[in-house]
Order: sequence, then structure tokens, then C-alpha cells
Amino acid sequence: MVWAEVYDKESTRALPQYVAALKQAVERRGFIINNEERMSLADSFSQHGIATASGFDMHLIQVCKPEKAAVSLQANPERAALMPKCIAAFTRNGRTRVRFLMYHRPMIETLVTNDPAFADSLAESYTAIRAMIDEAC
Repeated sequence: MVWAEVYDKESTRALPQYVAALKQAVERRGFIINNEERMSLADSFSQHGIATASGFDMHLIQVCKPEKAAVSLQANPERAALMPKCIAAFTRNGRTRVRFLMYHRPMIETLVTNDPAFADSLAESYTAIRAMIDEAC
């Protein structure tokens, strides 16, 4: 049984252009980038006195649809652990690589019991996020 998978894409856009295109795709669908000022791990590590290698450009981009998340978390706060949706984007061999972790229904229903609507809701969000990733590529 497959509990989760990593959506794996590659873009010809440079990372800054990919992030800008992703932001537009996110906003068009009513989502937000929740950590826009803190998505660059090199910058974040530097603020804490941690040096990174030259060219380290990992971005962790947390996307959220606030209206949906507010309703979902009020309906069942147990959903919170599976709610963050984080897209990883980085450069390798001159190409922008994009990764997104998605949980499958059996895992969701095992971790958040008696709440089948949540698995449906996450599947819907994952479909939208994959479309955003693809559009930005």
C-alpha cells in the first residue's frame, strides 16, 4: 500500500522566475503563500548564523487557501498535522526542481480517524496544487 508520494517536476525557468510564476498561479486559485518572506532557506539559515554553500537556493513554499483551512480546522482540529502544504523548489544541474509531498487516503484515514471528508478535501487541494506547480513550470 502506498501511503504517500512525492510529486516531482522540473522547470526550465530559473528559480526566482519559477517562484514568481508559482505565486501568480497560487493567487489565481485563491490560495496564498503563507511564508513568502521566509521561504528561502539560505536567508533563514543566515539569519540564525548558519552559513550555506554557494548556490544553495532551496525554497520551501507553504501554500494555503485560508477560507478552506479555517473551516476545515474549526470542523476538526485533529486535521492540523496534515494541513501544511509545502512545495520544495531548488536548482540542480542548472534546472529548477520542484517537489511536493502528498498523502494518500489510507494514510489520512489512519491518522485522522472518523473523518472521511478530510481525505476528500486534501485530494481536492492536492489536485489544485499540482495544477499550480505545472502551470508555473
